[in-house]
Formats: sequence, C-alpha cells, structure tokens
Amino acid sequence: MQDLTEGVARFQRDVYPAKEELFAHLAETHRPTTLFISCSDARVVPELITQSEPGELFVIRTAGNLVPAYTPGPDGVAASIEYAVAVLGVSDIVVCGHSACGAMTALAEHHDLSAAPAIADWLRHADASRARAAAETGAEQVNALVRGNVRAQLVNLATHPSVARALAAGTVTLHGWVYDIPTGAVEDLEAFRPAARAA
Repeated sequence: MQDLTEGVARFQRDVYPAKEELFAHLAETHRPTTLFISCSDARVVPELITQSEPGELFVIRTAGNLVPAYTPGPDGVAASIEYAVAVLGVSDIVVCGHSACGAMTALAEHHDLSAAPAIADWLRHADASRARAAAETGAEQVNALVRGNVRAQLVNLATHPSVARALAAGTVTLHGWVYDIPTGAVEDLEAFRPAARAA
C-alpha cells in the first residue's frame, strides 16, 4: 500500500500540475472515442500500450478479456458496453488479448479449477475458443487460444443490441488485438473485421 500512497503523492506533485488544463476540461466532458476491452492481468495497461491521455479510452477489464454474449438481465459488462456505445458514442471497440494469459493457459492446460468455481464458471464464456484451439498443443495451443478467443469475443460483442445497431448504422468498428508482453508488439487481427461487422 505504501507504493500506492507514494504514487498518489507523485501524481499530485508532478503529473496533475502538468495536465491541470486537461483535467479541468475532463471534469466537464466525457467523450472517449474508443471502448477498450482487455484482460484484468496487471501486465496489460491499455493507456500505456496505446499511449492514450486520460479521457480517450473507456476501459472494461475482465479475466481473459471475455465478453459474454448478450442476455437480458443485470450484467456489469453488458451495461458498460451499452453505456460506451449508446450513450458515449464510441466509434471503435478493441478487444485485446495478450501473451501468457493465465485464463487461456488454464483452459489450454486443463487446470483443475474446482477450488475456484467462480473462475471456472466465468471461463465457460471461452468454450467455443477452446474447442477451436484443441488441435494445437503446448505453447501453440495457448497462442491459438488467445487469438481465437479475441475473435470469439468480437462475435459475442456483436450480439449486444447497442453494438448490433451501431454496426448496422456503420458508426462503430470492431478491432481484435493481441499484445505480446515480452516484445511490446501488438498484432492487429485485421482479417476478422469484416466478419465482425457482418455478425
């Protein structure tokens, strides 16, 4: 906790004064252009990877960057997606997976999650991705699962009514990215965009 307290002190002393005008503007305006859905993994920091300023990204972070297909009922992920698309009017949505993802590794290596039932239930949202990557083995299976999972979550995203309407109107574009932690490279799964738009 001491590290966080020291970080807040540095922010207030060094960062905030340099961006005081930006923060004053943001106090009255909230108009991000991109919804960025990434993994909760602490090594994946959307604002750092994209070098975005405060206010530019609307961020949702979930274990395994999973986006459940739309179903009626209370759902924090669905509510955040709807808010970003229908209220804030974002023009782009990025689903970003990453190398060495613990969620995808657990699925690829069939980890026993019986002692973590909430995690096991959540990871069922990646069942389709897991089935597609089953032909691969070892590290290749994890890599295939990471990429396949990003694509599957884009399909799930398109089932959300706000996203479906925006896709039909041509006001939003879906993007699938994979971030490689050791190299800093970002792979754009560009070939998937037309399929996501057609969904």
